Amino acid sequence: MRDQLDVDRVILLEGAVGSEANVEYSMNLSGKLEKDFENLLGAETERVVVHDVYDYDAAFEQAYDLINAELDADDEVRGDDEKPGEVWVNVSAMPRPVSFAFATAAHSIMVERQADRDRIHTYYTAPEKYLETELAEELRAGRDLLESILESGEIDEAEIRERLDVSSDLLSEFDERGTTIGAKQIGERHIVELPVASFSNVKPFEEVILFKLGEHGEFGSVSELAEALAREMNEEYTDSFRSKVIYNVDRLGPGGKGYIEQEERGKSYRTRLSRIGELWVRAHADSDE
Repeated sequence: MRDQLDVDRVILLEGAVGSEANVEYSMNLSGKLEKDFENLLGAETERVVVHDVYDYDAAFEQAYDLINAELDADDEVRGDDEKPGEVWVNVSAMPRPVSFAFATAAHSIMVERQADRDRIHTYYTAPEKYLETELAEELRAGRDLLESILESGEIDEAEIRERLDVSSDLLSEFDERGTTIGAKQIGERHIVELPVASFSNVKPFEEVILFKLGEHGEFGSVSELAEALAREMNEEYTDSFRSKVIYNVDRLGPGGKGYIEQEERGKSYRTRLSRIGELWVRAHADSDE
């Protein structure tokens, strides 16, 4: 089962760079993707040109404006009882300067618009198959066939027909889908979401909290976390200590550095590490020993 998301609107990026044939190919592929999104998903689709895929600054500005515009447009039309719309930025099939620019722009907006942090997602998909490999194999097979004909002077009509059929199928697949096909399953999903890092340093007591969450996994409430920390640190569990933990958890949470995420359950908040929090603990675990 593929990862399924409700899609209302899609923006397709076209790279206007390279030879005339390359630009034409890019536009044709975008046109086919546009029809797929509209016919299969019923999504409104817009095609946007990236004029220079090597101009990082321009790509960053373009990404920044596009993402903000989508968030603002959703805010204007969304009803009070409706769930906020999300923006998913796919950096998979982009030239590297553009992918880095779009990922950095999304990251910047997450930091600037703290209330909308959970609405922005940057992700990558790994193809199931790279068509370049099969194209190269077919070129080798064609070369071997031509060498055989030159050396022997004999023409194997069946072999030529087979090479013709395989080449035609590969070219048809290339024209239809480009150089990559499908999405490889990674873990339990077909996408890898890129977490956003904080621009602030982690304070010593915040480190203690993060390592405790990394060790324990999840606490049913901040009070449970505070009690566990008090035991570990041989501190008396007082209102003052509990307040200190609550304050630092808030600083580490979605409205702060983003290393902790919380889920409301009645009057309590289940508390655990976010994805970037897990990465921080993993990266710092050895240095803490």
